[in-house]
Amino acid sequence: MEIDPTEVVNFDDEEETTATSKEKSRNQLNSYVAITVALLATFMGICQVKGDNIVQQMQQAQADKIDYWAWYQARNIREEIANATVVQLQLQANSQPPAARSTYQKQIVAFQQLARSQNQKKEELRAKAENEQKKYDKLNVHDDQFDLSDAFVSIAIALFALTSLLQKRWLFGAAMIPTAFGVFMGFTGLLAWDIHPKELTKLISQTPPKTEAELKLTSNYSSARSQF
Repeated sequence: MEIDPTEVVNFDDEEETTATSKEKSRNQLNSYVAITVALLATFMGICQVKGDNIVQQMQQAQADKIDYWAWYQARNIREEIANATVVQLQLQANSQPPAARSTYQKQIVAFQQLARSQNQKKEELRAKAENEQKKYDKLNVHDDQFDLSDAFVSIAIALFALTSLLQKRWLFGAAMIPTAFGVFMGFTGLLAWDIHPKELTKLISQTPPKTEAELKLTSNYSSARSQF
């Protein structure tokens, strides 16, 4: 049996062409992965800076709220003391001769004014504390947006690494799903959009249930606070 040299050459050319095509496809996929990961890393860096600023604002709002409630309680105590003093002076005035009652009456009026002043300042502090809580809650929404963005972009980068390793184009398409959602949530945080997937946030940031002692402590704190 004779071997045609031209057939051997053609077969070698086909193998070389196939290998070249596969190498080209591999390089192209790796290029897509590298560019996408570089863009995602840059986007994550920008979101990280904005997220850190939001966390600092949340900490400041929380500290201001605690200060306002502390001052609220102090004003409330002063008001209660002033009201109690008014009652005491009124009782004492009733047992005094008419000539001495005018002095008591002046003190009663002064403490009544003090009580009203403390009540007014107390309510102003309550409003400020509640505003700081609203500010904290609003910032927390944007913080959750950045957390979701970071989580899904990290998942996407991991899938891109598998794509480059296994050379599976369908993995690249699968990685684009968390990429799209992560980038979208990042933009909602950067642009301060009011989009907050609560159920997904709860799933990711779910905390363990409180112990009986923690629940009792929380209940006691709420009861004490309601008295003010």
